[in-house]
Amino acid sequence: MKGMYIDTRRLADRALFEEVLFKGGCVVLPDEALAKLEASYLFLEQFIENKVIYGVNTGFGPMVRYRIPATELKSLQYNLIRSHATGVGALVEPQCVKSALICRLLNMVQGCSGIHPEAALLITQFINRDIIPVLYEHGSVGASGDLVQLAHIALCLIGEGEVHYKGEIRKTSEVLMTEELSPISVHIREGLSLINGTSVMTGIGMVNLIRAYRLFDWAIAASCMINEMADSYDDSFSVDLNKTKLHIGQQEVARAMCAFLQGSKMIRKRHDTLYKADTGEEVFKERVQEYYSLRCVPQILGPVLDTIKTAEAILLNEANSVNDNPVVDMEAGTVLHGGNFHGDYVSLEMDKLKIAITRLTMLMERQLNFLVNPRLNEKFPPFVNLGVLGLNLGMQGAQFTATSTTAESQTLCFPNYIHSIPNNNDNQDMVSMGTNSAQLCKKVIENGYEVMSVYMICLVQAVETLSNQVDMSLRGKEVYTRIRALVPAFAADLPKYREIALVKDYLMHHDLPSV
Repeated sequence: MKGMYIDTRRLADRALFEEVLFKGGCVVLPDEALAKLEASYLFLEQFIENKVIYGVNTGFGPMVRYRIPATELKSLQYNLIRSHATGVGALVEPQCVKSALICRLLNMVQGCSGIHPEAALLITQFINRDIIPVLYEHGSVGASGDLVQLAHIALCLIGEGEVHYKGEIRKTSEVLMTEELSPISVHIREGLSLINGTSVMTGIGMVNLIRAYRLFDWAIAASCMINEMADSYDDSFSVDLNKTKLHIGQQEVARAMCAFLQGSKMIRKRHDTLYKADTGEEVFKERVQEYYSLRCVPQILGPVLDTIKTAEAILLNEANSVNDNPVVDMEAGTVLHGGNFHGDYVSLEMDKLKIAITRLTMLMERQLNFLVNPRLNEKFPPFVNLGVLGLNLGMQGAQFTATSTTAESQTLCFPNYIHSIPNNNDNQDMVSMGTNSAQLCKKVIENGYEVMSVYMICLVQAVETLSNQVDMSLRGKEVYTRIRALVPAFAADLPKYREIALVKDYLMHHDLPSV
């Protein structure tokens, strides 16, 4: 396996997450990182003598005023982990949990937690051997971080709970024995350090980010292909037009469309038609401008791209930050109490990202509607039906699926960032709901892929009706070829749910092809 170093000498980037989560890479803790962890642990061990340190010799949350006897300090940490393993609902996707493990490890190697190095070493083994703790979607309010979900991770690190292992859910104790690994021990504050922080919401966010970028690329491809098939004019996505608007995302979308459509003979130039000598027509046969869903792609997808890029910057800042409490500051020789575990940054970005992806999904649904409605496109049969009109229905049923899925995403866009509910005896009187935001964003992105899958099948069906397929752009023909390999052309009415699922899986796991 290829080693991707997690080290305080450099910041983790999106490539690290992609390599470990999707390409079989592993993480490696170099000696410098382990030495920093050891130094932090030894510093805290000496510093706590004759001092009151939250979560080390005090109760937690509103019970912080209770001093814990020295004989019960280790029991305190175990009690914290076990009492907070209270997640319910659907299971968190293992890929997202693995991402959360990476984020937790990144937090620890900053050397500001005072946690024993063995915890980091075991998390590394979990990542590299695909021993993935079982987590549940519901439980976190995102204020002291992801207390409940991280408690389930910590439960596995102490040898309890369950893990995903080789396609099954198994008891952690059995898997550790199989892999000849030992659970961690509590030294000073392993319980609090492991469950205090934003690692789960950030981990889910990183998976969301990677999938959002890929979905965005497919949206560019689909938008280019529909403009080809609609015989659109090229000025709407031209560099010259879009450079007059100063938004970076809009300009990048326009450049991406120009690159994708290079070589296309189906895209028209306005100078070759409407700018020739005026024929004096009272009613123009040619469409002067395309519908907004085709003409305004740079203006609609531009802010989506800008939002994805902003989310990336914020998520990587969070992943590379110290996000537990209290924080060990070896340079200053002290321990600092505060709220670095608060998930507001992640919560806000996930809300913004799900709104942006819903907007993208709405654009795809409107382009799909243009494609299946002959009164709009004036070119293709109803529902790109290749059979007998009236007898066969083509993609009519599939459009219902795309429309209803888009509507669900619109409903899910209500922001969690402003949905704070005080709890924890009002100790947590402002909470972020960051993990809920990340989970809902994940659902919205998945919905986007489902709508895109229906749309892609419609697009390749429409290509079959064209007499000038050879005039398509090279990249458009390549996308057509890839999707056609999954879904052969059809005229008969047969169930299409398997094909839609097949295309969705392909789109989620493959980058946009280049030629």
